[in-house]
Amino acid sequence: MSRSVLLDTETTGLEPGFGHRVLEVAALELINDLPTGTEFHHIIDPCRDIPEEATRIHGFTSVHVRGKPRFAEIAEQFVAFLADCPLVAHNAPFDFAFLDAEFALLQLPPLHPARMIDTLALAKARFPGLPNSLDALCRRFAIDLSARTTHNALLDCRLLADVYVELTGGRQRGLSLELDVQESAAAIAYQSAGPRTPRLVVATDEEEAAHAAFIARLKDPVWLAA
Repeated sequence: MSRSVLLDTETTGLEPGFGHRVLEVAALELINDLPTGTEFHHIIDPCRDIPEEATRIHGFTSVHVRGKPRFAEIAEQFVAFLADCPLVAHNAPFDFAFLDAEFALLQLPPLHPARMIDTLALAKARFPGLPNSLDALCRRFAIDLSARTTHNALLDCRLLADVYVELTGGRQRGLSLELDVQESAAAIAYQSAGPRTPRLVVATDEEEAAHAAFIARLKDPVWLAA
């Protein structure tokens, strides 16, 4: 099994070098690039004001962060959740820069750049010249955006998880072999109950070769799973 973590942050501004801070962090565990349902999420007191222009993007005001933990209080748990696995994010350099700034304040090591998987870069390579924001990708892949009225780190992570599946191989990753077997058995039972007798269909050598060539072009195809 291959573990990675998909993450997103909301911040008080665009530049950590100007004193802007993280005010929300969310992360989802992925196994073989699919969400397991294990999540990490905190709204954080950034210990500074939240400019109106930032509020217009994510909806957070000082009221929302009042009484919330500071980054220092969740850092150890967050670092443990990230472990040492690859980290997936949309426009990942932005999130890495802010998290590294928060870690530096606590004298913690920065995230290694080699861990970064930037879905924005993946999207630009696949759809050059087209809009590749998270919203645009969700619309392109017919992913429901109805709940996304403002930026929200946890919701954005869940949406990005669906986008990431599409960018890295599509829904064939999520096929369940057990479900396939159950559906096949149900189909045979249905046919047996009808007027026709099921017959075994054997692929020709040419058909098997064509199928093998198709499978070879896929990343981690379920047909080769043990």
